[in-house]
Amino acid sequence: MNVIIVDYNSGNVSSVINSFKEVAKDKVNIEVTSDLNKIKSSDKVVLPGQGSFKSCVNALNKIDGLPNTLNEFAISLKKPLLGICVGLQMFADIGYEETETKGLGWISGKVSKINNQNGKYKLPHIGWNQIKIIKDSKIFKDIENNSHMYFVHSYEFIPDDKDVISATTEYSSNIVCSIEKENIFGTQFHPEKSDKMGLKIIKNFLNL
Repeated sequence: MNVIIVDYNSGNVSSVINSFKEVAKDKVNIEVTSDLNKIKSSDKVVLPGQGSFKSCVNALNKIDGLPNTLNEFAISLKKPLLGICVGLQMFADIGYEETETKGLGWISGKVSKINNQNGKYKLPHIGWNQIKIIKDSKIFKDIENNSHMYFVHSYEFIPDDKDVISATTEYSSNIVCSIEKENIFGTQFHPEKSDKMGLKIIKNFLNL
């Protein structure tokens, strides 16, 4: 099985690469690339994302044909894709970080700044927080409810269809921290930085 971690210059993804390789051992071929043909022919794709929504979308668009290839992979071919952090946020129609920016439009909704209730809550939301699993998601197999995951974000994804939400976390409000829609999966938290439970999520994705 070939799994591609999409390399589109979106910040440091070494921890993502290391975690996937650690879980995969030698059974799964993990490759980091932006080669469109390799992405198209792979079995699964991981879309990481660090930095702002706008910078990630711009970096993705800079690679000629990459958004279309990802679209074909996830929407037309319906192969498993996992978005991490801003990788999940880019599934939305639109994001409001820095300026209004168009997302991939796979899951209708928007990405807006977390309401910090006039400074009551610090932004970014950073560190360990519990997740509340609200839907039986394939990537949460053997993950206990209220497990702790590692977060770093100031913006949240608000999907129009609440049925895609698989987990939330409590920080200023009920924040969407995981989604599942058919073959498309996404986590707002960083499974690669979330210790054993995070590695289990990665394993579940690889085992799909």
